[in-house]
Order: sequence, then C-alpha cells, then structure tokens
Amino acid sequence: MDSFLDMVKKNAKKGWVEGLAAVMQGANIVSGKMNELSEEGKKQYQMFNLHVKIKDQMNELGEVVYAAFKKGKNPDEDKKVKSALAKIEKLEWQLRKITDSAKIKSIVKKKARKKPARKQVKSKK
Repeated sequence: MDSFLDMVKKNAKKGWVEGLAAVMQGANIVSGKMNELSEEGKKQYQMFNLHVKIKDQMNELGEVVYAAFKKGKNPDEDKKVKSALAKIEKLEWQLRKITDSAKIKSIVKKKARKKPARKQVKSKK
C-alpha cells in the first residue's frame, strides 16, 4: 500500500506534467496569434507606404501639369504627365491588390464563425 507521501508525490508529478502541457499549448496558441498580428501589421505598413507614394506622385503630377500649362502645352500630350499617371495607376493597383486580399481573408474568417440561422416563427394575425 502506498503511503500518503507517495500519493502526494505521484499527484504532484501528474499535476506538474499536466500543467506544463497546458502552458505549452497556450504558448503555441499565443505564438500563432502573434504571427497573425505580425502579418496584419506588415500589410497595414505596406498600405500606408503605398498611400504616401500615391500622394507624392499626385504632387509631382500637379507640378508637371502646372509646368505644362505655364509653357502653353496641352497636358494630355506631355510625356511626363503620362508617366506620372502610369505610376499612380500602378501604385493604386498594388494597393487594391493588398486590400482585396485582406478583404477576402476577413470574409473567409467571418463565414467560418457564422452561426446557424434561427428559425423564425410566423405569427398569425
């Protein structure tokens, strides 16, 4: 027959092992969430950076258009205007690509969490 101290020792060891397993599982979950947040932060930074670049290109476009008007040229025919417009369109495309992928991921997560719809009881009047 086991003595009282042996039982306490056995239960303490079992509790220690179970506690350690729970801590490890929690650490894995936290690590996964940190990775998700890190990826989201990177996307937010990329989006901010693209917004800044678009604003800079728009400022440059304004300067080029102003210079073309001042010289009496038609801005639609100026190569610098066309180049600036192409750069802006490319940056906007990159921004849409990032934001669309973020929307798709959020929609997928929302659908996974969606609860079944409740049945509505029609009341008789």
